[in-house]
Amino acid sequence: MLTRLALLGALLLPPALAAPLPATVETHLAAVLPFGPRVTGSEANAAARRYLTEQFRALGYEVRQETFSYPRFDDLGSGLEASGRLLAGLALQGSVGGEVTAPVARVAGVGTPEEFRAANVRGRLAVVDRGTLTFAEKARNALAAGALGLVIVNNQPGEVRGSLGERVPLPVLTVTREAGASLQAGERATLRVRVREGDVTGVNVVAAWPGVIRPDFLFGGHLDSVPGSPGANDNLSGTLAVLELAGRLAGTPRAARSVFVLFDGEEDGLHGSRAYVKSHPEIVRGLRGMFNFDMVGVNVTPLSVSGAAGLVEAAQRGAGVAGRAGSAGGSDHVPFAGAGVPTLFFHRGLDANYHQPGDLLADPLLIRDAAEAALRTLEALEQR
Repeated sequence: MLTRLALLGALLLPPALAAPLPATVETHLAAVLPFGPRVTGSEANAAARRYLTEQFRALGYEVRQETFSYPRFDDLGSGLEASGRLLAGLALQGSVGGEVTAPVARVAGVGTPEEFRAANVRGRLAVVDRGTLTFAEKARNALAAGALGLVIVNNQPGEVRGSLGERVPLPVLTVTREAGASLQAGERATLRVRVREGDVTGVNVVAAWPGVIRPDFLFGGHLDSVPGSPGANDNLSGTLAVLELAGRLAGTPRAARSVFVLFDGEEDGLHGSRAYVKSHPEIVRGLRGMFNFDMVGVNVTPLSVSGAAGLVEAAQRGAGVAGRAGSAGGSDHVPFAGAGVPTLFFHRGLDANYHQPGDLLADPLLIRDAAEAALRTLEALEQR
């Protein structure tokens, strides 16, 4: 009877008094994903950072947060309205903001000066397909031909995120192939480009075992995601692979030779890893290796590695993963490789939900498998 009553009492305990769930990849995914897209500078990013900081501390690590800032261009909600239809779009970085209502002019071709003139875009909203010419060339040509605004239609599925690469005094919007096909020549449309430019503050989470000053290895992955994407695979999967490694190494001699970093600002241009390399030259010079985890939670292709030949060989020998020497992928290992650090990039390919709202799933088994491959690589290095 006492046992049954004790069990009933435990079931009726309020959540605050219930026993905590074990810290696993599954519980971390369930805790962080509901925060939403972890865009640098957002509350969701800060909430995820607070949660993960506490997880490192619970494992016995000392954690510090290192801030940095950089200029960023933000789309505050741009789009088109045509004949009562609302069409979503994305402003290209370098575009000016503004609202323009005018007839649509469809441009045949890729947007050469002659093609804009032939379409008679003066005083109109020019609509042209993506491809061949750069975004900036299309924008300059549209402006020179007298267009009041420019809509660039993607020539492949999905949205277009990008930059003009320079300042062009013209509102420029990108739309999907489907949205572009619905725009008819001559119909009146309103183009709204709402943008903001200013500095954003990023925060790297740096965890190290007490007393570690000069680590041999750095294990990293970026915590931030792009606007609109919850970032389960890109890159909560890599973040949790780093946390899993920290848990596996906690209290061991290897922990005393390691540092774990969750980088911020990767999606805006590797700002967090660049800031770390710049701020810690003495640590960077002494690293035997930087292991970077990005998109390891969806098995588009089997786990593979790329990077320094010695590290790739150790991963192949110790973990049996496919690999090739040479840097690949625009992720946080790049600034370290540029500083002369041997790097190893763990990756499973770009899944169908890359940078999309559907990036909601990551497989805990694959995440643990990536951490295990890193451990086996370390063992292989030690056996040389």
